[in-house]
Amino acid sequence: MIKVLIVEDDPMVSEINQRFLEKIEGFSLYESVNTIEDAKDAILKGNPDLILLDIFFPQGRGIELIKWIRANDLKSDVILITADKSMDTVEEAFRYGAIDYLIKPFVFNRFKEALLQYKNRLKNFENIEKVEQNIIDKYTLNKETTDETSDIKDIKGFSKHTYQKVLNYIKSMNNKAFSAQEIADKIGVSRITARRYLDYLEREDKVILELEYGKVGRPKNKYRLND
Repeated sequence: MIKVLIVEDDPMVSEINQRFLEKIEGFSLYESVNTIEDAKDAILKGNPDLILLDIFFPQGRGIELIKWIRANDLKSDVILITADKSMDTVEEAFRYGAIDYLIKPFVFNRFKEALLQYKNRLKNFENIEKVEQNIIDKYTLNKETTDETSDIKDIKGFSKHTYQKVLNYIKSMNNKAFSAQEIADKIGVSRITARRYLDYLEREDKVILELEYGKVGRPKNKYRLND
């Protein structure tokens, strides 16, 4: 299992990151912290493989944590998850070795893509003593997709008829966002069944998952046709 440390001071965003992480096989949450100093302690204590890191903290910037990791020759990799759209920050993050940069608000598919690409790279680098150029190119030029991202598992009791009804209704919505319950009500299935077909369509990249924030409570899952 790939151990992941989440460094995020917004409790809601931290919870979203944890929920997304739980949906991806091969990753486990090592710890979630909300300050840079607590992150340093967690890194030294547990040597996480991957760090999901915000930029803005009351006591400093997440980039400083990356610099500290590199200065101390620690082997944790970092994916930035932040609202910072500054090109200077993006350049600085990659200069100090960040492996990806996700801009809030992001969709689950993009989060999943970042983690699966990282997982696939680790898997394929195992037990390699001398690397060939084609292997480097595969992971730096994105010449191939991972096997996992293209793997679609069948739904138990899968019905092509129900699948097509769900897809046809989604296409008729003129790109409006919708919930699993709305789909269930319209085509006459349970919310759980609708959710399974929506998850299937999400894995096919035919719909995208979005999070709708209300004034209180957890964000709601909303879906939208992926044009």
